[in-house]
Amino acid sequence: MNKRILVLTVLAVVVVTGLFVFSGIRKGGARINPANRLSLHNLLNQARALEAKGSLLEAKEMYQKLVNDFPGSSEVAAWQKRAEEINIKLLFSSAITPKSITYQVKPGDSLVKIARQYKTTVELIMKSNNIADSLIIPGRRIKIWNAPFSILVDKSQNTLLLKSDEEIIKTYIVSTGKNNCTPVGTFKITNKLVNPTWFKAGAVVPPGSADNILGTRWMGFDLAGYGIHGTTEPKELGKQVTQGCVRLSNPEVEELYIIVPVGTEVTVVD
Repeated sequence: MNKRILVLTVLAVVVVTGLFVFSGIRKGGARINPANRLSLHNLLNQARALEAKGSLLEAKEMYQKLVNDFPGSSEVAAWQKRAEEINIKLLFSSAITPKSITYQVKPGDSLVKIARQYKTTVELIMKSNNIADSLIIPGRRIKIWNAPFSILVDKSQNTLLLKSDEEIIKTYIVSTGKNNCTPVGTFKITNKLVNPTWFKAGAVVPPGSADNILGTRWMGFDLAGYGIHGTTEPKELGKQVTQGCVRLSNPEVEELYIIVPVGTEVTVVD
């Protein structure tokens, strides 16, 4: 009888211990004890409060801390996405960040000249300073993003990472070449077009046509015939379906077009 009681007691301990461990497991296999869970909630509340009052840089840093401190949480992808959304807000706002400067317009300056000097785009200068046309007045102070951008395309994941000084600014879902035909290597963007015409074999497809697979923007590589562009088939994003180019949704390729200048390095990996 005593032996039976002992066995039942051991089984009970095992079951209770198992339940305790299971309750501490979050999706992804990471265990978060009560103290860490409280820290997580405090950080998340701080991030949301900072974001609500417009302290975007501090809010982004808080979301990134959540990602770094709790990598096994089921919420980590949502925190990373929120940090990236804030990155774009900061990029397109007049807020000065560690990767930007305040520039005072000089006599004889133009947006093209300033963009070329700081290796940025006219569109980004206009967007981040709420400039409606190309006219700028000497003496005006404007925000200039002066950290270089780069792009990493991962064919296995069908993702495009926009980076600045190795920091991930935003992750985009893309389509790449069918049968893995998108070329691997490091390229540079050599030309950019708004509402491109598609010159396909035996036909010229005008901008805006439902048959124009280039969508609303084109950013060509220094490898003839290849580049990054929009799409008329957004439902195919995330798949290997193209003739070798990298496709984004039209709204996202328009966003990327504003940000990256000619000369931006693009690395494509398997």
